[in-house]
Amino acid sequence: MAKETLPVGRQVAVSGGQPSGDIHIGNYLGAIKQFVELQNKYKTFFFIVDLHALTENPDPKKLREQTINLAALYIACGLNPKKTTLFIQSHVPAHAELGWILNTITPLGELQRMTQFKDKSEKHGVLAGLLNYPTLMAADILLYQPDIVPVGEDQVQHVELTRTLARKFNSKYGETFKEPKVLLQKEVARVMGLDDPTKKMSKSAGLNNYIALTDAPDVIRKKIKTAVTDSGSEIIYNTEAKPGISNLLSIYSAFSGETISKLESKYKDKKYGEFKSDLAELLVQKLSPIQEKYKSLLKNKKSLMKILDAGAKAANKVAEKTMKEVREKIGLI
Repeated sequence: MAKETLPVGRQVAVSGGQPSGDIHIGNYLGAIKQFVELQNKYKTFFFIVDLHALTENPDPKKLREQTINLAALYIACGLNPKKTTLFIQSHVPAHAELGWILNTITPLGELQRMTQFKDKSEKHGVLAGLLNYPTLMAADILLYQPDIVPVGEDQVQHVELTRTLARKFNSKYGETFKEPKVLLQKEVARVMGLDDPTKKMSKSAGLNNYIALTDAPDVIRKKIKTAVTDSGSEIIYNTEAKPGISNLLSIYSAFSGETISKLESKYKDKKYGEFKSDLAELLVQKLSPIQEKYKSLLKNKKSLMKILDAGAKAANKVAEKTMKEVREKIGLI
């Protein structure tokens, strides 16, 4: 089996992020922050999935810009290139190669039943890239022989397909791939939209729906000030009766480390305005170091590219070890 030899207890984790615009605080709490924590426990591979981004038909100039910006933001958030292998997906050709090989053993029906394909194809029309997205994702994962794949609930189905394809390949050609386990990202806070607290925060819902990690202090203050609250003036957590204030309490708790019950006591008999003002200042304070490091990294893009090139070199070494075995087993010369 193509595995990398690791110290006892040092398992492999793999994840990736798509360069498609602003990264908001929901993305940070739900994914990035947790992957930063994982790099201390696992051998980690984290990559920017620019090939996947092509399914959305992006402007080429914008894609390049968003890719480098996202790399800077990940490092600013705490991903340490000395601890994690950070790289751009397209810089490791084996992703596309293994993706094609997996396509040849994937039943069409398996791809057509993927929830994300069904949802997106209704809106955008059916493109082959969208249909084959899960096989490329499976390749992204299997190349590095990971033990775990940290994902949100919306990606569990794709990881299950990855496990199915690993089993299928192993059964047909002999033991080759690990079957990685899903590590469901714990919801530190289910961050909802500022202007619609009944739905998850989303950059596609408009600028007033989310707080981007790169939002300026005055923008953060304005967005929190205008965030939807509820009838009544009590600052209590009740997602059914008071979804707006409950969402803001969740955000406050996630960034401050204080429990929601403690915050309820702290703001008992206080007005929404004071609570919102304090929350805005907390976010400004917590996001400021990330923003400073982000700007600093983008001032020296050559150094940033050196980090990504070094990551791609390390990733290529591991990926090529897997692909050498794969090619031999399927009969490629």
